Amino acid sequence: MFDKFHDECGVVAIYGHPEAAKMTYLGLYALQHRGQESAGICTSDGAEIHCQKSMGHVADIFTTRVLAELPGKLAIGHTRYSTAGDTALLNAQPFSVACNKGRVAVAHNGNITNAMELRAELERRGSIFQANSDTEVILHLVAHSSERTLAGALRDALLQIEGAFSLVFLAEDRIIVARDPNGFRPLAVGQMELNGHIAYVFASETCAFDLIGAVYLHDVEPGEMIIVGPEGVTRERYAPERPLAQCAFEHVYFSRPDSIVFGRPVQESREMLGRLLAREHPADADLVVPVPDSGVAAALGYSAESGLPFRHGLIRNHYVGRTFIEPSQAIRDFGVKLKLNPVRYLLEGKRVVLVDDSIVRGTTSRKIVRMMRQAGAREVHLRISCPPTVSPCFYGVDTPTKRELIAANNNVEGIRRFVEADTLGYLSLPSLRAAVGDSEKHEYCYACYTGNYPTELVNIEQLMHSSK
Repeated sequence: MFDKFHDECGVVAIYGHPEAAKMTYLGLYALQHRGQESAGICTSDGAEIHCQKSMGHVADIFTTRVLAELPGKLAIGHTRYSTAGDTALLNAQPFSVACNKGRVAVAHNGNITNAMELRAELERRGSIFQANSDTEVILHLVAHSSERTLAGALRDALLQIEGAFSLVFLAEDRIIVARDPNGFRPLAVGQMELNGHIAYVFASETCAFDLIGAVYLHDVEPGEMIIVGPEGVTRERYAPERPLAQCAFEHVYFSRPDSIVFGRPVQESREMLGRLLAREHPADADLVVPVPDSGVAAALGYSAESGLPFRHGLIRNHYVGRTFIEPSQAIRDFGVKLKLNPVRYLLEGKRVVLVDDSIVRGTTSRKIVRMMRQAGAREVHLRISCPPTVSPCFYGVDTPTKRELIAANNNVEGIRRFVEADTLGYLSLPSLRAAVGDSEKHEYCYACYTGNYPTELVNIEQLMHSSK
């Protein structure tokens, strides 16, 4: 319905909590924005691993009855939006298997760029795959490893995979988490105090900690593996240091504004995006209106910097489900109208700065601009809080192909004409770098804006096919 990028998923892990399943459920509930196709939780009671997963939203899947079937003090959870693998229950995570390393389960945020090559080799060696998700490759690598311990086998597996991954592993008596050496996707560490006892929590974003009362400690470092077991907490670097390539789009769009991601408040980054956008692309206008919800923080920054009043001129309906009945008499732009409605009272006769986080294909932006004009806006000046998106992502983000990205095939003036805005302004790459707190060490990945990928892509044509 909305022409947006979609992040692949969110992950949660809990060690040492008597209600681990419920805490994981709540953590996934806070991360629902990272994936709405399927969700799953696996727990360990010390002797056995129990799993429940299904298609749909977290709150619909994990009823009181389902959570009662997930005993134990250890748990991992996952909420999914597919980038690699079909949209089907067989690809829902976590994956759980019994192998020569014991009973284990894994959940993954990211995209393994050499998964197809690894899978082909594993199948030649006799592996039988149940799904077509890249995550299952990790379990087979662990099972094939000559290392005797799970941690050793996982270390062996991680050194063979390329791309983006934040992983949470569950064994009968321990949780193991790891991040890829470039640090593409986030993974935070927190803790909860329970009558003098410490429970450890891991999650894709810190907003999950806020809901369950956990305290954010630090991030899992790129190239780091953390093991939490009966012997305590062990941190180790499993891979040589590489240049950091944290996903800038986490701060532009994916993450919730109340989260701390890559050690930086997302709200701070987004408001600065808007401030810098106002400096680069001022507009002779009457008010600033965000495209909700992702454009709100940047619009606040634009308003503060420009002195133009901020108004909620578009109201979002948060209760639009997956399916809806469209009348036989076609309504123009029906899908966008289901989700957004303009406030005519605020817009009529006004010159409006419309702030959004990105333009992908441009189709939704054009519909929103038209909607603003139909509501009486005299002028619509579209402002985008990131640079033009010219290349697909292969690191855990669902993006169109290059030929479908409007900015890859048009200049700014061509895009402006297509979306029918009076003016169009994108944030520059240097301003994006400044807003997210980048440094001379090149801490972020900007491949979707530059086409310069920070890792070697094994087979770009196959990756473009598998990411759909």
